[in-house]
Amino acid sequence: MRFVFKITIIGNGGVGKTTLIKKYTQGEFQEEYISTIGAQFSIFEYKINGDDIKLFLWDLAGQEDFQVFRSSFYKDSKAAIIVYSLERNDMGVESLKNVMKWYDEMRQQCEDIPIIVFANKTDLVEDTEIDESSYKELSAKENYLGVYKTSAKTGNGVSDAFKAIIEKLYTIHKEI
Repeated sequence: MRFVFKITIIGNGGVGKTTLIKKYTQGEFQEEYISTIGAQFSIFEYKINGDDIKLFLWDLAGQEDFQVFRSSFYKDSKAAIIVYSLERNDMGVESLKNVMKWYDEMRQQCEDIPIIVFANKTDLVEDTEIDESSYKELSAKENYLGVYKTSAKTGNGVSDAFKAIIEKLYTIHKEI
């Protein structure tokens, strides 16, 4: 069988959405930060149990300037990934606070799709600095598929996190 899934990746600007996609699809890390303008998408082919899966990974700009355009890009999403930064600075703290905002915005457009959270930039914090309770609490608040610690730079956790959402989509749509 052949499946086609649109997965929308959302989160504040600068949290690493584009670099996570690049790491997963191309195995590359982009050092310099280039802000996404509007939206961009990548295509990735995947196989599960002999079935072909084609992924359209939509990377949406996180800056407030693009808020009016975002809802049109949510249409037909089969899943969503919310990314926040684990950095211990204003950007990291703000991105964690906004996870619920992103969740609500996505749910308004796509009610019953699986949503997963990537806690990104593990390479920039020590394991002892990661507040396990904050993302366990996050996971318990809503019906997230899970919260995964990732690093687009080192690749740590990236494949497992993407695999979790892809396999969930496959399971859901295989039954239909």
